[in-house]
Amino acid sequence: MSEPRSAPTVLQRHAGKRLKAFRREAGLSALEAGTLLRQAHTTITRIEQAQVTMKWSTVKALLEIYGVEGEAAESFLALTERANAPGWWQSYLDVLSPSAAHHVSLESAASQMRAFEPSQVPALLQVESYARDVFALHRPRPTERALRRRIELLQERQKVLARKDSPHLWAIMDESVLRRSAGGPEVMLAQVDRLIEATFQSNVTLQVIDFDAGLHPGGAGPFWIFRFPIDDFPDIARNENLLGASQSEALADTTRHRETFDRMSAQALSVQKSRDFLEMIRKSLGR
Repeated sequence: MSEPRSAPTVLQRHAGKRLKAFRREAGLSALEAGTLLRQAHTTITRIEQAQVTMKWSTVKALLEIYGVEGEAAESFLALTERANAPGWWQSYLDVLSPSAAHHVSLESAASQMRAFEPSQVPALLQVESYARDVFALHRPRPTERALRRRIELLQERQKVLARKDSPHLWAIMDESVLRRSAGGPEVMLAQVDRLIEATFQSNVTLQVIDFDAGLHPGGAGPFWIFRFPIDDFPDIARNENLLGASQSEALADTTRHRETFDRMSAQALSVQKSRDFLEMIRKSLGR
């Protein structure tokens, strides 16, 4: 039996979707494919949903059943091998929940990320001292070892913005993020300096919604929209709250998130005015 996955990567999900497309093109149901493979139909659906590892022998047999041959079969088997490679974050599962691991997998594979944060600096732009205070809010409070592991994980996540093929991060923050102190003036000064630095990065767009903008459509909480450099792979919208995370790749849901983000961007300060605003916050902190 194939091993279950704690958090499938985008490549694994892409492979599962393609395998499902092959089955449908062959005119077979999951039940019929399972019968021909001499496996339960649930095995077929779990493979297609990237819930289990794609065994090379099983995939090869399915391709034969679906009539996928030659270069198409070889290409998909190569994709299967790449997809089965574990994500780098697997070594941090001691401090990563399955939901958080999935979020990290989306970050690692995205070509574009849009993020709205109403209460804290986006994780990919946090400095260590600020992040420590954020992690200390978790309950039960993490041990010092767990805090160090979370910081190490965060620093590995942040390397995505320094990659040669780095994604573009477009982040919108509420002014309250900058007004609410975390760790005192020195910590906030270091954090604001990092945000100002980010406004000069070609792969980062940073905007602030100031209080003068009034009410905005982001009142429901933080959310992210991920886009990927994979043909026919949908955008994914993700939300988090105290009850956990939810996400959707349904066109209606991702469109709603994009429209909300666009409205918030129009209400927010421009990139230049956001930088000026950050400079003003920096001066208020004593510089």
